Amino acid sequence: MKKIKLQAEIEVASDISELNSTDAMLLLRAKEVAKDAYAPYSNFKVGSALLLENDKIVIGNNQENASFSVTICGERNAIFSASAQYPGVAIKTIAITVISSKGNLETPVPPCGSCRQVIYEMETRHKNNIRIILQGDSGDIYLINSIKDILPLLFDSRYL
Repeated sequence: MKKIKLQAEIEVASDISELNSTDAMLLLRAKEVAKDAYAPYSNFKVGSALLLENDKIVIGNNQENASFSVTICGERNAIFSASAQYPGVAIKTIAITVISSKGNLETPVPPCGSCRQVIYEMETRHKNNIRIILQGDSGDIYLINSIKDILPLLFDSRYL
């Protein structure tokens, strides 16, 4: 039996001042929209702001429901909105942040599996990598070049 080693390289900024102006603006916009998330069950608010190739910014936040299966994450909310409003326009960057009921969550929170799959589908659809910026309530900021860096075993159309 052999083993396969999977690795990812993530750039880490210790403060928003280390980001370029566009990335900083997206992260601040994501933080702003997280405040308006509807999360009465989890008290875990997610905000997302994405930059399209046409330089439009689209926002999204999580919207919970008592029937948990119909809840939508902030990332997918923004991605699906972008796809509906600007069909055919690729996403360049997505910033994702949280407001946690636990207080000051200093660890960046990665997208859930469903959101990772949707981000990958958008990368595949538009044949471009989507940069991902992650931050918790505060603390380190992760800069990721592509969803493939944090989703190394991808499910795609090859299997269908």
